[in-house]
Amino acid sequence: MTRLRQSLRDNRWACWLVLACLVVPMFASYFFDDMFSSLSELFKNPGQLELGWDMADYGFYSSGYSFLCIWGGLIICGALLDKFGVRLVGSIFVGMMAGGAALVTFAISAGFEPETSLTIAYIGCMLFGLGSEIAGVSVTRSIAKWFKGRNMALAMGLQLAIARFGTATAILVAPMIVAQKPAGEVYTLSETNKPALIGLAVIAIGVILWAIFVAMDARFDRETGETDKVETAEEDKFRFSDIWKVLSNPRFLMIALLCVTFYCCVIRFKKFGVSILLPLFGVDLDIATVLLAMIPFFTILFTPLFGALVDKVGKATTWMIVGSALVLASHLIITFAPQGVPFYAYIAIALLGIGYSLVPSAMWPSVPKIIPEKNLGTAYSLIYWVQNLGMWAVPIYVGRIFTREITEAGNHAQEVTAALHAEWVFIILGIVAIAVALLLFFSSRKHPELRLDSPAKEID
Repeated sequence: MTRLRQSLRDNRWACWLVLACLVVPMFASYFFDDMFSSLSELFKNPGQLELGWDMADYGFYSSGYSFLCIWGGLIICGALLDKFGVRLVGSIFVGMMAGGAALVTFAISAGFEPETSLTIAYIGCMLFGLGSEIAGVSVTRSIAKWFKGRNMALAMGLQLAIARFGTATAILVAPMIVAQKPAGEVYTLSETNKPALIGLAVIAIGVILWAIFVAMDARFDRETGETDKVETAEEDKFRFSDIWKVLSNPRFLMIALLCVTFYCCVIRFKKFGVSILLPLFGVDLDIATVLLAMIPFFTILFTPLFGALVDKVGKATTWMIVGSALVLASHLIITFAPQGVPFYAYIAIALLGIGYSLVPSAMWPSVPKIIPEKNLGTAYSLIYWVQNLGMWAVPIYVGRIFTREITEAGNHAQEVTAALHAEWVFIILGIVAIAVALLLFFSSRKHPELRLDSPAKEID
């Protein structure tokens, strides 16, 4: 058995090949989710879109990603992951991700009335969102399995970096394939659906690579006598009461709250980033797009490095504080820096990108340190569930801010007011994130036996 384990999990080629198969579906998910992020300006003037959506419609559509997640989908499916294993449950939801993306693409391509297309797209986005989140839980849990006790933070950092490269690619590619038109000209359906078609094709590739991972994981378990179902002995079998056990862990609750506030400060900002940066800093659309793309590009560079740093030196809670502080500083700069000076926008986005790299690199590998292995699927799903509560509510609220404040297309003063009001949402969330990170820090100091701040080499 030892020899067989060395031929797979303990051999680098197998681990890194598995990681390669796991990251592409996440790349595809991030690409599809962010395909409209750099095109949000179009929704300020729905008369210019054959699609006919306004900013509130865009915010509503974006919230669909989290709808099924927050209404029990993540919790139930996370429990199913623990009970039936990653290969079966993960495959079902990778398929759901692909099916939801196909439905969204159909909705914005078929020439429906705006309300009809929005309804169908919302349903597709709901399916895509739940599928993507459970796929993400499956990927995270699989990395924890294959990299247990060795390079886990680095592997998770690489996964996050490549996934966010999907965001960067979407932000940069979308404006190129949906070329900016003069005021008054209409963007046709055949133009606005191009990002979705590309995203759907990438998702199809991700499905194929997921199938390769499933085959490798099944072979590993078959040869070693292990199973991707974590229920083994009777006393270790999953029970739905385990959900309460996870939720009653105060450190887990802190991590979950940090996750929702922190991620909303970044991910939901990206959905409206162009519409915020354009009026506040006086940049043109191309520059605003580049600025927005800088966020994931920073994470591509720094997340693996920070992951390796956490593996080597520990101090995870300290890095969470630093990362949260950088994100808050970024939003404070965006809000209070002199308007019309692009330099401050570059500084703010750089801080946001670095903070976006630091916190996840330390946060995600901390979960297996405080939660038993048999409950990891449930734990990660609960975190994603809490995260999606914010991911559902914030875009709806911010989208309504823009629709309420901008009553006249092209009114610069109204656009500035809307952008500033939206930024206050992210500032408040950033303050809460820092407070929670500080609580985690002091809890780690009080309970060193949890080894939250221990390097990877000290973790069995």
